[in-house]
Amino acid sequence: MRAKAHKVELLQDLIRTVLILSFISFSGLAFAQAPVGAPGTLSYETNLASTNQLGGASSAQSPFLGSVPAGKATSQVLSITLKDALERGLRYNLGILLSEQTTEGARGQRWQALSKLLPHLTTSTGEARQEINLEALGFPANKFPGFPVIVGPFNTFDARAYLTTPILDLQSLRKERAASEDVRAARYSYQDARNMVVLVVGNAYLLANAGAARVQSAEAEVKTAQALYQQAVDRFHAGLSPEIDMLRAQVELKSRQQRLIAARNDYATEKLNLARVIGLPTDQPFTLATKTPYEPLEGLSLEKALTDAYNNRPDYKAALAQVRAAEARRRAVAAERYPSLSFNGNFGDIGLSPGNSHETFTVAGTLNIPIFQGGKVHGELIQADAELKQRQEQLENLRAQIDYDVRTAMMNLRTAADQVNVARSNVALADRTLSQARDRFAAGVTDNIEVVEAQEAVANADEAYISSLYQHNLAKVALARAVGIAEQAVLQYLGGK
Repeated sequence: MRAKAHKVELLQDLIRTVLILSFISFSGLAFAQAPVGAPGTLSYETNLASTNQLGGASSAQSPFLGSVPAGKATSQVLSITLKDALERGLRYNLGILLSEQTTEGARGQRWQALSKLLPHLTTSTGEARQEINLEALGFPANKFPGFPVIVGPFNTFDARAYLTTPILDLQSLRKERAASEDVRAARYSYQDARNMVVLVVGNAYLLANAGAARVQSAEAEVKTAQALYQQAVDRFHAGLSPEIDMLRAQVELKSRQQRLIAARNDYATEKLNLARVIGLPTDQPFTLATKTPYEPLEGLSLEKALTDAYNNRPDYKAALAQVRAAEARRRAVAAERYPSLSFNGNFGDIGLSPGNSHETFTVAGTLNIPIFQGGKVHGELIQADAELKQRQEQLENLRAQIDYDVRTAMMNLRTAADQVNVARSNVALADRTLSQARDRFAAGVTDNIEVVEAQEAVANADEAYISSLYQHNLAKVALARAVGIAEQAVLQYLGGK
C-alpha cells in the first residue's frame, strides 16, 4: 500500500509539472504574438486648442497638463526663464514620463520576442530514492521467472545541463522584427511627446506672460482712473462740474479696481498652471524672467514648412514604423505554416550518488512540420490583415493632417501678425483720444462722458494688443510643433533665453 501511494504521488507531481510548463509556454507565445499598441499621440487639433481649453482641461484628460513635482518649495523667489521652464517640463511633465515608460515596455516586449531566437541553457541537480515495479513496466513475473518484480529501494543522483536552441524559426524571427519596429515607433512617439510638452509649456508660459501684461495694464488704468476721479472731485468742489461727473468718475474707478483684482487672480492662476506642467511645487514663489515681445517670423515658406514636416514629424515616423510592424506581424502569422528546426541536448552525471556516477548525454534535432491547424492561421491572417489596413489608413490620414496642420499654423501666424500691427496702432490712437478728452474736460469744454469712453477705448485696445501678441507667439510655437521641430526651434522663434 505504501508503494502504491508513493507511485500515485509521483504520478500526480509529474502531471502538475507538465501542466505548469505547458501553461507557461502557451502564455509566453501569446504575449510575444500580441501586437504592441500604437503609442499614445494627441491629434494636432488638441495641440492647437484654445487657451481656455488648454487651461481648463484636467490631467485625467491629458497627462501633458500634469507633472511629478520635484524638490521642496523654498522662500526664495525663483526667476524662471522660458528656457528653464522648457527644461523642467521635459524632465518632470507627466506626459513625457509616461511616454518613457511606454518605450521601456516596448523594449521589454522586443526582448521577449528575441528570446525565442536565442539558446536557452538550464541546469538541474536532483537526488531521489525510489522503488520500481518492473511488472508495471512490461516485465511480468510469469514471463521472467526468477526475475525480481520489485527493484529497490535505491538512490539516484542526476546533475545535468540542458540546452535548447532554434536553428530555423521564421515565425519567431518575424515576430522579433515586428517588436523592433514597435520599439522604433515608441521612440518616435517619445520624441513627439517632447514636442507636445514644448507646446504645452510654451502655451502656459505665454499665457502667464499675457496675464502679467494684463495686471500691468489694469494697474495703469486704475492710476489713470484715480487721477481722473480726483480731477472730477476738485472740479465739483470748485463748482465747475456737476456731481454727476464726479459720480461717473468714481464708478469708472471702482470698475477699474475690480478688473485689477480679477487680473491679479487670473495671473496667479496662470502661474499655478505653469508650475503644474513643469513640476514646480505649487507653493514655490517665482517670477517670469523672459519677455516675449512682437517679432515677425520670416524666411519660412509654406513649401519648405511642408517638406520639413514630412521629414521631421516624429508622429509621422512613428506611424511609418507601426505600418512596418504590422507587415512583419502578418508575415509572422503566415510563417506558422512553415517547418521549424530546433536543437536539444543535455549533458550530466547520473548514478547512485555524487561519488558513484557516470557522464551521460543526449543530442537531438527536431523538425516540426505543420500539417493541419484547423483554420487557426487563416483566422490570425484575417486579424493581421485588418490591423495592417488600419495602420495604413491611419498613416494616410496623418499625411493629410500634417498638410492641414502646417497650412493652418501658417495662416494663424499671418493673421495674428496682422492683428498685432492693427492692435498696436489702435493703442496709440486710444491713448491720444484719452489725452485729448482729459484736456477738454479740464478746460470745461465738455463733461467727463468723453473721458470715460476714452478710458474704455484704452482698456479695450490694451486687451486687444495683449491677446493678439499672445496669439502670435502661440502661433509660432504651434508652427514649430506642426513642422516637428518644436524642441529645437521654439526658443529661436520666440527669441527667449
